[in-house]
Amino acid sequence: MSELDLPKLPTFESVEDERHHRKQRLASAFRLFAHYGFDEGIAGHITVRDPEFPDCFWVNPFGMYFGHIRVSDLVLVNHKGEVVKGNKPVNTAAFAIHSQIHQARPDVQAAAHAHSLYGKAWSTLGRLLDPLTQDACAFYEDHALFNDYTGVVLDTQEGKRIADTLGARKAIILCNHGLLTVGHSVDEAAWWFITMDRSCQAQLMAEAAGDPMLIDSATARLTYGQIGSHTIGWFSFQSLYEKIVRQEPDLLD
Repeated sequence: MSELDLPKLPTFESVEDERHHRKQRLASAFRLFAHYGFDEGIAGHITVRDPEFPDCFWVNPFGMYFGHIRVSDLVLVNHKGEVVKGNKPVNTAAFAIHSQIHQARPDVQAAAHAHSLYGKAWSTLGRLLDPLTQDACAFYEDHALFNDYTGVVLDTQEGKRIADTLGARKAIILCNHGLLTVGHSVDEAAWWFITMDRSCQAQLMAEAAGDPMLIDSATARLTYGQIGSHTIGWFSFQSLYEKIVRQEPDLLD
C-alpha cells in the first residue's frame, strides 16, 4: 500500500524561503477573513513573527481592505513600532496588542484579531464559551476572558494586560471588543479564529432557541485532545489556503 498523500508541516532550506512562506500564509489569512466577513472598516490585524528577526513581525497596512491584501503589501514592524520594510502605516492598536503578545509568548508565531460579528456579540456577555459542540471543545480550558474594556487599545501597557490574561492559552475573548487567537503558525492562528467565531455563532443560536446541553467535562477534555492541538489547527487551515489561492491567486503577488 502506498503512503497516503497528506499535507505535512513545511521545512525550509533558507530563512528567505521561510519568510516568503509565512508572508504567503499571512496574505491568504487576510483574504479568508474578508471571505468570512471579519473585516470591519479599519479594524483588525493578523501578525506573524519574522523568522530571521524574532523581535519584528509582519502585519497588514493600516486601512487596507483585507480582501485586497497581497504579499507585497505586508509591512514589517520592529519592537519599537517602527516600519522597517514597507511604505505604509501600521495600526497603532495592532502594535500595542501584538507586540506584547509576541514578547510574552516566544512560542507564538502568529496572532489574529478582528471585530467579527459573532465574536463581538458573544464578547458582550462576559462569558467563556461552553463545550456545546465538538468544534467548541478545541477551546475547552484553553481560552481566557479579558473583562475590562477601556477603549481602543493604543497603549502597550494595555496590550501587556491582554497578553498577561491570555497566558499560555490559544485564545482570548476581549469583552465588548472581539476575539483574539494565537498559534505556532499563521495557519493555526487563523483557523482558531475562524472556528472560534463560528462557535460563538453556534452558542448564540443555541441559547436563543432553547436550553442547550453541555458536553460533560471528561468528554470535553478528551475531544480537546483530539482536535485542539497545534498540528490539527495547522492542518485544518490547509484546504482553506488551497481554496483561496485558487480563487484569488493575485494574493501571492
